[in-house]
Amino acid sequence: MPSGTGKVPSLGWNSWNAYHCDIDESKFLSAAELIVSTGLLDAGYNYVNIDDCWSMKDGRVNGHIAPNTTRFPDGINGLADKVHGMGLKLGIYSTAGSATCAGYPASLGYEDVDAADFASWGVDYLKYDNCNIPSDWQDQYVACDPDAVATGPNGTCTTALDPNLAPPGYDWGTSKSAQRFDRMRDALAKQTHEIVLSLCIWGTADVFSWGNTTGVSWRMSGDISPEWSSVTHILNLNSFKMNSVGFWGHNDADMLEVGNGNLTPAETRTHFALWAAMKSPLLIGTDISVLSQDNINILKNKDLLAFNQDNVYGRPATPYKWGINPNWTYNSTYPAEFWAGPSKNGHLVLMVNTLGQTTTKKAVWSEIPGLSAGRYRVKDVWSGKSLGCLTSYSASVAAHDTAVILVGNRC
Repeated sequence: MPSGTGKVPSLGWNSWNAYHCDIDESKFLSAAELIVSTGLLDAGYNYVNIDDCWSMKDGRVNGHIAPNTTRFPDGINGLADKVHGMGLKLGIYSTAGSATCAGYPASLGYEDVDAADFASWGVDYLKYDNCNIPSDWQDQYVACDPDAVATGPNGTCTTALDPNLAPPGYDWGTSKSAQRFDRMRDALAKQTHEIVLSLCIWGTADVFSWGNTTGVSWRMSGDISPEWSSVTHILNLNSFKMNSVGFWGHNDADMLEVGNGNLTPAETRTHFALWAAMKSPLLIGTDISVLSQDNINILKNKDLLAFNQDNVYGRPATPYKWGINPNWTYNSTYPAEFWAGPSKNGHLVLMVNTLGQTTTKKAVWSEIPGLSAGRYRVKDVWSGKSLGCLTSYSASVAAHDTAVILVGNRC
């Protein structure tokens, strides 16, 4: 993007996980006010994003998607003005299909009209979904996407399991999926008001190979849910797809479930820490007014946000050892447990306990890419306290929790 927006992952709030279709202007203004008053804006969370169901459902009006003025009495442009007045940016939602996922008017075939409307309203971000694809826009093949096709041992795909699997070397950048999303990219590029494009494509069509030519982020899996099994499933999938992550392009591990469902405090820490370390966009997905201070503190963790938003090192943390399983094992219950990556502030090291009981985890410097045996200054990322000058680090990690440290200079 000309302004530099999109170089690092987007931070903000999205309405879907908290409210689904039960949205109106007051909920967005309340979220915006709370983002400011809780210090989340100061921490970097600057998007307030409208998801599905914001328009009239019974079709276009004079060729345009019409905002539901019962829900948004001042229109989307009026809401944008208020959100901008708080120092925040506004996002909106549409779909590269014949209707949105909830059945509202979508943008396939209307890209130029809709992009111009979004820009005129002052929208800054577009979440672009993948529902209701017309038959003449269906892809010729399927990619090896474990959320969508049958897989064999270790998450592998074969034509015996799915005869429609793309042949080796197929260029997914020429697929109809890529073309559908590229049409909106091109329409947005014609506008004088800059709008970030986020592809909600669920990891299909091998988006990892072409998404960076189209948007600043792309969903890498199906939808998240506020359950430990969903967190580990997405973690497992993404652990094999980290090579596509860097400046200007990020695997979107889906919206945050911090504060939702039955996630324990330990599971919440793991969820947020790994999403930040994988350099996923971080979009809060809960009613901020009922978010505990502990969860707000997790969302504002300075070291994890600094790693996620690092403007010198674009690459994410990646697994350096699987832990329970042999390296490169595909397992959604026990995914890779040892992750690390460099940053301006040192090496971020994460040790996940996927077991249901407390266990001891040890970080050995010589096992971590970029480090070697010796003594390093170490900081506990959760407490913010210095742990001193260490030759290695061991921690007792509770069930489903993650120990996170920052390994600094030699000492």
